[in-house]
Amino acid sequence: MSSVYSDPIHGTHPEPIDHFDRLPDSLLLLVFNMIGDVKALGRCCVVSRRFHALVPQVENVVVRVDCVISDDDCSPSSSVKSRAAGPFSTLFRLVFGGIVKPLQALGQFLGPERPSLNKTLNTSSSSSLSVGLGGGEDGEMDQGGVTHHSPTQVLRNFNELRFLRIELPGGELGIDDGVLLKWRADFGSTLDSCVILGAASVFNNVHFQVPGHGNDGFCINNGSNVGNGDDNGSIPESFYTNGGLKLRVVWTISSLIAASARHYLLQSIIAEHKTLDSLVLTDADGQGMLCMNGEQLEELRVKPLSASSASKRTLVPALNMRLWYAPHLDLPDGVVLQGATLVAIRPSEQSASKKEVSDASWLSSAFEEPYGTAAKMLVKRRTYCLEMNSF
Repeated sequence: MSSVYSDPIHGTHPEPIDHFDRLPDSLLLLVFNMIGDVKALGRCCVVSRRFHALVPQVENVVVRVDCVISDDDCSPSSSVKSRAAGPFSTLFRLVFGGIVKPLQALGQFLGPERPSLNKTLNTSSSSSLSVGLGGGEDGEMDQGGVTHHSPTQVLRNFNELRFLRIELPGGELGIDDGVLLKWRADFGSTLDSCVILGAASVFNNVHFQVPGHGNDGFCINNGSNVGNGDDNGSIPESFYTNGGLKLRVVWTISSLIAASARHYLLQSIIAEHKTLDSLVLTDADGQGMLCMNGEQLEELRVKPLSASSASKRTLVPALNMRLWYAPHLDLPDGVVLQGATLVAIRPSEQSASKKEVSDASWLSSAFEEPYGTAAKMLVKRRTYCLEMNSF
């Protein structure tokens, strides 16, 4: 029977029904997990007490970092304290802005907040509704309505977190326009594998007439069978003398440093959320992706990582690498790669029973199309072996 309420003017009427009350918690959680985005979930928290109680049980969360700022942008001032009650009292409001040395800034906004915060997540009360998932007043900074929270703080109140994706506003590695550089690294307590795809230049027009000499200084044959094994996959001699090889070494080392820095900075999140089955730290540019599955996450909890003495990043072990190269690669959808290079990396001490670096399915699945196809084409060419010491 419906309850009634008394209106002194219009008499007695049935009390309005809240149809959300008819939905089971399991269905609401399904919706919240499909939403995923931490800002949207923060807004859901203030809809009702029921939503406020259910959001901490969400298993799938996406945190998009919109802006990284330096201390130069923040002068000391009194913190604006949250007036809302409960653990979900302060949603950080992300605003779009420039990036100040993202690689150096990662440690400050991914790790726990410290009084001497140098780089942090920029959030502004003017950008969106003031609701959210912060970690309370702990570690907050404020300047003129701008509040700063780390993903560690924001995620602290999720109790059942299983799938976490953190997206940075841009890749750490500055590259010239037209240059392709993508990497994917898998980590446990240390590097399990890394695959890097690069090209000196990329053209999206299948009818584009490439010049007689590519960016690496070697002659390019514009025939339709170029890049498909007509030259037996050999690297031109000029590749070693004009800086082509040196550039690929820089790409490889830079990608490994970026990956190991991301890995090091995830320790606190991994330690606090023991229910995690999958963690991905990527960037909006699609430049690099660090991945950890449930087994790798547990390995890191049991076996602490070895930190580099030079900087705040995970120590990269001694490595075995396989390199494939094509002066010119025509992909099926019209994309043309000049100086295409694929590098597959595994620790030297890794047992032979694990996946081989030459496994095309492993390499091609690291990248979305058309670059997965590029990896498949490159591994059919001649393989070059390299080694790198721990650093």
